[in-house]
Amino acid sequence: MKTFTYQIFASVAETGSFKKTAQALNITPSAVSHALANMERELGITLLIRNRSEMTLSQSGKELLPMVERLLNEDRQIHTRAAKISGLAGGTIRIGAISSVCIAWLPTIIHRFKEKHPEVAITIFQGSFKEIEQGVNLGRIDIGFSAYPVDERLDSCPLIDDEIKCITENDFIPKNGQSISKDDLQNQHFILQRADYDSDTKVALDELDVKPQAINYSIDDQSILAMVEAGLGWGILPDLALTRLSGAVQSFPFETPYFRHLELITNHSASEDPLVQGMKKEILSYIQA
Repeated sequence: MKTFTYQIFASVAETGSFKKTAQALNITPSAVSHALANMERELGITLLIRNRSEMTLSQSGKELLPMVERLLNEDRQIHTRAAKISGLAGGTIRIGAISSVCIAWLPTIIHRFKEKHPEVAITIFQGSFKEIEQGVNLGRIDIGFSAYPVDERLDSCPLIDDEIKCITENDFIPKNGQSISKDDLQNQHFILQRADYDSDTKVALDELDVKPQAINYSIDDQSILAMVEAGLGWGILPDLALTRLSGAVQSFPFETPYFRHLELITNHSASEDPLVQGMKKEILSYIQA
């Protein structure tokens, strides 16, 4: 069974669509259907449940998908290493990052990397820490940004301790004049991204006795600032997320400091890839400067 068939299967699993897979891989929908039918026939199992509107994985398909993704990642690593051995420069590196890293760090990091390696293609996956770790584990992502603690199956190295701040309207003054204490939080509502309530932000809010019913959710960091500016609540954001955001708001540290501990993660199978090593070196050089 050819690797391209596995690529078709992985793409349909991600998109739920023969048409979208065909467009992404530059083939016809009938070729997608034919390849998957042959794969099912060869394996003797049903991989997809075919509905009118979309395709969903069967239980068998769900069990095989991680193995297929690892195989595709290993195939890519083989071609990358072969290119390195033969003196060719090229390949693709896939980076997983949360929104604040995409905004504050990656533009400069990628620009510097591309100056040295203009022939290397770079793709960005933006998601939550959990999604990034899953992607690195399965080989969908080569190098990613996550938060401590990370999956012990991954290679990781610490980056920064990113202090978590409280975002208030522009005219607010804390009771102690400098930082946010429990006294300041009485009867306050908070606006944050849903993913943050499963991370270090939740630890801070739980210790400060902020109840879940006092929390509303927004889609991104800039929207949070806009809502705080409009007087709809307070925000909780780490320093990195505030780097390039704007609004008539203030940020205060908490009386007891809270941090999220950012880490750089790679899959063991990808850690020796020359492109991954080069990107890791560029990232660490930028952050440690």
